[in-house]
Amino acid sequence: MNKTALITGVTGQDGSYLSNLLIGKGYEVHGTVRRSSSINTYRIDDLISKHQDSGNFQLHYSDLMDSSSINTLVQTIQPDEIYNLAAQSHVMVSFQNPIYTTQTGTLGSLSLLESIRYLDKDVKFYQASSSEMFGGKLREPLNESSPFDPRSPYAASKVFAHNMTKMYRDSYEMFCTNGILFNHESPLRGQTFVTRKITRALGRIVLGIQEKLTLGNLDASRDWGFAGDYVEGMWKMLQHNDPDDWILATGETHTVKEFLEIAFDHFNLDWEKYILTSEKYYRPNEVEYLLGDYSKAKKDLNWEPQTSFSELVKMMANSDLELAKRDKVLLDEKLLTPTWEHPKY
Repeated sequence: MNKTALITGVTGQDGSYLSNLLIGKGYEVHGTVRRSSSINTYRIDDLISKHQDSGNFQLHYSDLMDSSSINTLVQTIQPDEIYNLAAQSHVMVSFQNPIYTTQTGTLGSLSLLESIRYLDKDVKFYQASSSEMFGGKLREPLNESSPFDPRSPYAASKVFAHNMTKMYRDSYEMFCTNGILFNHESPLRGQTFVTRKITRALGRIVLGIQEKLTLGNLDASRDWGFAGDYVEGMWKMLQHNDPDDWILATGETHTVKEFLEIAFDHFNLDWEKYILTSEKYYRPNEVEYLLGDYSKAKKDLNWEPQTSFSELVKMMANSDLELAKRDKVLLDEKLLTPTWEHPKY
């Protein structure tokens, strides 16, 4: 009998890659979307068109801050696995909207855990934790035992959800796991994140429809991997015999400047001619350095990243060049207004 999975945050980058992975493994996938005047499903439109009629991929209106709707949904679907990917996930935005960020990051996970606790069925639960929980002060490889030092409302909310997941696992013998994922990117990454901000602007610069890009701290160092590799690690955590917490990372750290160099060099451009910096784009409490040790996931789950940093950067640059070509056609036909001119981006 095929398994059923519920994914919160299914319209996001990870939700899209994970849905594709699970459907390929024969799962029936259910995803949550918040009811609003505008629902952005572009990342999963292919899944909707291919699988919704067959019932292999279904969307449900639900809100993580409405515990009643979450409980009703879990009771109705009776999933075998739940992946909690929903959150306000942009760190800079979390400083501007700390209450909303904290509510979605904490109450949402708690509502799901409570729903599972009272369900008359064994359900495996995955909580999306984050490398931001570590704070970035330690310039050493971080593992599952490294101390948390959250430096943003987003990171603090993730620490709460992480600890509550462990508490439910220990207190109620529930199959609850935390995936502590370091930065993972793709062509589906949101355009407000620095990696996508760079490759999106780069495509436009190559075609001559944008001149400059303004960024913040170019020396910030991150452990960047490919989201498509990481969702397989999520799935493997729920297939393990015992629930636990695992880090997914690449074991390499690179600066924003290195990302720029590879991306612009891919199109034979000198990044320094096009990039400006401004303190406006610095975080109030900057995380300078993150590097993950994924040896536990390699040992327990037989997981390791398949995509190199250079391959990831070029993949994103190529994808956004194609997107820029479509922009240029629309601009030439005056069907698109050039809203990305400096200094907005």
